[in-house]
Amino acid sequence: MYDKAPFPDNQPVRTGILLVNLGTPDSASVSDVRRYLDEFLSDPRVVEVPRLPWFLILHLVILRIRPGRSTKAYQSVWSDEGSPLLAISRRQADKLQQQLDPEKSSTVVALGMRYGNPSIADALDELKKQNARRILVLPLYPQYSASTVASVFDAVTDELQTWRWIPECRFINNYPEHPDYIEALAESVRQHREQHGSADKLLLSFHGIPQEYVDKGDPYADECRQTAEKLAQALNLDNSDWLQTFQSRVGNKPWLQPYTDATMKSLAAEGVKSVQVICPGFSVDCLETIEEIDDENRHYFLDNGGERFEYIPALNDSDDHIAMMSSLIAQHTNGWD
Repeated sequence: MYDKAPFPDNQPVRTGILLVNLGTPDSASVSDVRRYLDEFLSDPRVVEVPRLPWFLILHLVILRIRPGRSTKAYQSVWSDEGSPLLAISRRQADKLQQQLDPEKSSTVVALGMRYGNPSIADALDELKKQNARRILVLPLYPQYSASTVASVFDAVTDELQTWRWIPECRFINNYPEHPDYIEALAESVRQHREQHGSADKLLLSFHGIPQEYVDKGDPYADECRQTAEKLAQALNLDNSDWLQTFQSRVGNKPWLQPYTDATMKSLAAEGVKSVQVICPGFSVDCLETIEEIDDENRHYFLDNGGERFEYIPALNDSDDHIAMMSSLIAQHTNGWD
């Protein structure tokens, strides 16, 4: 059944910017974490296995065990604002709106989460109510993967299939080497080092994906490498000054290597005394950066002989990051004026 609600005819035609990030549970309760994990792990873009066996494994095993462990991790990062990923993403959207068009006279920004709330469907409906008949979708994943960016495309198009009047749409696939993105990352490292000094190693940790996804043609690993090399060049680093790794692996199958946790342990054992870590693939600090990197991997390094561990925060809602988004949006909305 098509959505019968039309675009409003009493407002000027606007351009809509749909910012999308991964998502978060509604709360750090076991029930909300279980519901979030169910939506996330049911996505065939995320877990590429036959559906029926996976459905049984997911509901009979994983969703009975994993929510309890994950809830403790979420509780460790939850704040008075709730989920850090959602709170920061909202600030990003607000600041981007102010920079692009404070009065919302021609451009309106909406935030959607691929999993959880606010949903992509709700964000698109918000843009429709603002008479956004041109929509640019900006997934906040700098490096393309079918498990992230393509999944956002699926969710957007699934929702638009219910609309009778489809807006003109454009979709940003990636920006792994965008000059403003690389410079924003480099400046965040420079500012951190101005305050804290350098370290023996700068470690660039990206979220991992299964190796078989890359073997099937996913460009993610190459795009992570492109970002890492461009950032190292911008910082004038020698090859011995930095490392690229992959975090957050799950299960027994091989994921992209080297693994961040194993690297932390080996660096300390090899006599590296200080390490600084940045996660260039994360546009917002979240469970994977706050709990996994700045807590769990900090302990791996220090407990194995390291002496100084520092996490360099994600770009979050920094002025450089908002300016980068504005530049990217201007590039991709060219001709819509």
